[in-house]
Amino acid sequence: MQVTETNTDGLKREYKVVVPAGQLATRTEDRLAEIARTVRMPGFRPGKVPMKIVRQKYGPSVVGEVLEQAVNDGAQSAIAERNLRPAAQPKVEITAYAEGADLEFTVALEVLPDIAPMDFASITLEREKAAAPEEEVDDTLARLAERHESSEPVGRAAKEGDIAVIDFVGRQDGIEFPGGSAQDYQLKLGSGTFIPGFEDQLVGKSAGEEVTVSVTFPDAYGNGELAGKPAEFSVTVKEVRAAAPSAVDDELAKKVGLDSLEALKTAIRDEIVRELNALARMKVKRKLLDALAAGHDFPVPGSMVEQEFEAIWKQVAADREQGRIDPTDEGKDEETVKADYRALAERRVRLGLLLADVGRANSVSVTQDDLNKALIEEARRYPGQEHLVFQYYKGNPEALDALRAPIFEDKVIDFILELAQVTDKEVAAADLRTDPDEAEAEAKPAKKAAAKKKAADKAEPADEGEAKPAKKPAAKKKADKGE
Repeated sequence: MQVTETNTDGLKREYKVVVPAGQLATRTEDRLAEIARTVRMPGFRPGKVPMKIVRQKYGPSVVGEVLEQAVNDGAQSAIAERNLRPAAQPKVEITAYAEGADLEFTVALEVLPDIAPMDFASITLEREKAAAPEEEVDDTLARLAERHESSEPVGRAAKEGDIAVIDFVGRQDGIEFPGGSAQDYQLKLGSGTFIPGFEDQLVGKSAGEEVTVSVTFPDAYGNGELAGKPAEFSVTVKEVRAAAPSAVDDELAKKVGLDSLEALKTAIRDEIVRELNALARMKVKRKLLDALAAGHDFPVPGSMVEQEFEAIWKQVAADREQGRIDPTDEGKDEETVKADYRALAERRVRLGLLLADVGRANSVSVTQDDLNKALIEEARRYPGQEHLVFQYYKGNPEALDALRAPIFEDKVIDFILELAQVTDKEVAAADLRTDPDEAEAEAKPAKKAAAKKKAADKAEPADEGEAKPAKKPAAKKKADKGE
């Protein structure tokens, strides 16, 4: 087998591979002999079928098999002998072959770049920190008390905020419709639970009154037979009850499974701090990725950039079909917008390759324990269906890889942050929650793409050992922005 390099252009490589006819013939004869030893045919004992008959019956398929194996071996040899790291599946094209002649084909591929990471200790970052505001703790307590409110009957007309205990029957054109009736239903007036206008017509009514409530179902109502159509409800007000929030005390804490009010306050503070810490991490990660992007300018495989761009543009096109257009894209022609997103794709690929290389060079890995924790967190998002989530990931390796990729990325980010010069800055919680990019974009709608697209701040490296940006489902678009 002869391998000759025919083209080198940046990260692109192309090779011509020639497999001699004699080698092909030897492989073919060896394979036919292997078949002859085991083949069974009527009139012949096992292993005694004449080679001429074996060749007639199996020759064409064996030749195809030998050619396919020769092409695979040749492509792998061209890559392995030169220690190449393909960025994607090589493209193989057979250029010449005839029976009894040499096999010639080309192997074209892009290789991963050599990466020289910057000195991470030269990166200086400021990480914002904030304490849980006491007013937020108080607001949360108030909402908890409201959710655990009690009520008592009152001898007056109903007002907004009261609970009306009602029986009702809904009719359309005088005919009752399914799901339009109930008895002893406790409706909090002003809650917006029922069709717009329904609750308003019960304000001022007293126990014992019968009311005809006229409404029109919203156009987007879930039942297509009722959407956008008028209806009448015969309503009997059976009781009016005044709602009273629970007292903010130890009893409220016990209702939510804690021992005391102080324990409840501590739990609320801890939850607020977790949220603030997550925001702080998101912001410092964004700054770090900006610094990494500024500190590296190695070439990236065009095929990977194109693949990433197509994924981005597909999402942009879907958003536009729904009438969602990034304000900073407005007023630009399509070619300019595409150039912006292509630059974004190139940044993502470069950062993804960098983080994958840093992780691999420093033995960063995702453990089974890491995966188990992520699986548990994912399952918690679907109460009552946790077993289905576990079954899905167990039977779907690609989904498991998608779960592994962000874990790997975060561990590499943590590794780099340990080396960088990071100082903490105390700020107010409101300031930590303010996104300077969004605030500036609102003040300057025509700002350039680099300041507007936080999606650029999220490098998406593949799992360790792979140097390829990981893809994420569109449903996780915010996560794609580092949020």
